[in-house]
Amino acid sequence: MKVQGLNSSSKKTRNLIKKAFAELINEKKELSKITVTELVKKAEITRSTFYTHYDDIYEVVNEYQLETIELLVSDDKILNSIQDIYDYFDEIFECLNKNEEIYKMLLSSNATLVFLEELKRLAGKKIYNVLKNIIKNNEYLELDVDFYMYGVISELIKYFRGQSDYSSEELLVNSKKWFEKIFN
Repeated sequence: MKVQGLNSSSKKTRNLIKKAFAELINEKKELSKITVTELVKKAEITRSTFYTHYDDIYEVVNEYQLETIELLVSDDKILNSIQDIYDYFDEIFECLNKNEEIYKMLLSSNATLVFLEELKRLAGKKIYNVLKNIIKNNEYLELDVDFYMYGVISELIKYFRGQSDYSSEELLVNSKKWFEKIFN
């Protein structure tokens, strides 16, 4: 990110750029079809304004990824119980549904594997930290959480790439069922 200390004007400009980007992704369905020229026109800003805030289109994508990770695994989401974990799943799926077009774009290529690995690692760590205090007799708990998280991430990738036969609601319900079977 180019602009360091974000004042309200910078935040507003970045939000305009991200909103325009989301609209273009929704229209074009592919990142490779979006140009800076189209983006600045849609956002009603100049090229120099765009380049003041971002180096390129991929930096806008990266910001979405970082915001997603922060939203889904922030430290203010304290989990203490199994019910907290289920509520956490609800929040994750609500966020994913609300921004479905962006996630379809983010997950449309293998370039997102670093993003997904970080998301799996951080969410898995939050879940593991709760379970280690509840499940005392499982020496493979961390491994079980990793397998579970990889399974959920894999199903989400298929969903957002249009390769799943299931709705996001079905994935949420089944994610909770899988969780119960593995950890209860």
